[in-house]
Amino acid sequence: MGIDSAEKLKRAVFLDRDGVVNTAEVKDGKPYSPADAASLRIPEGAGEALSRLKQRDYLLVVVTNQPEVARGNQTRRAVEEMNRRIRAELPVDGVLTCYHDDDDNCDCRKPKPGLILQAAQQYGIDLTKSFMIGDRWRDIDAGASVGCKTILIDFGYRERAPVSTPDYRARTLLEAADWILKNG
Repeated sequence: MGIDSAEKLKRAVFLDRDGVVNTAEVKDGKPYSPADAASLRIPEGAGEALSRLKQRDYLLVVVTNQPEVARGNQTRRAVEEMNRRIRAELPVDGVLTCYHDDDDNCDCRKPKPGLILQAAQQYGIDLTKSFMIGDRWRDIDAGASVGCKTILIDFGYRERAPVSTPDYRARTLLEAADWILKNG
């Protein structure tokens, strides 16, 4: 790839789904997906946050782990319906989903960067000029492993911390978007 084509690469904001673009259901200190599209809730300010990023020419790509499908607790159809609803209600450019569990040892389940790398190739994204926003250690470690700046929306879940220190900690998606717009 020559310099001319490298200059044409886009910058993006990668977004985890549950806990970032929709509200996660927290049980025993851990976040879970909503049961179905009807119970999916978009947090206050999410639309405004994503619209601000779009106005500054960021590509918005949701990258989400949905292991409950592999575990038999959720259907792929229900996940796809939720993804369609997100695309209909928010200005996102794409949604990439991993349906595997850890035991599947796939490349797409975060903290592995497969979904981010797939999006970078599909959309022509410069990862070093891009950001990953997540609410869990898996999101931060996946983004950091490919050179993205990372933002943790910190809900204080009872789980391990990321190996990589996030570049910023936010309380909301709107706060995360404001930080990107000041530092991007």
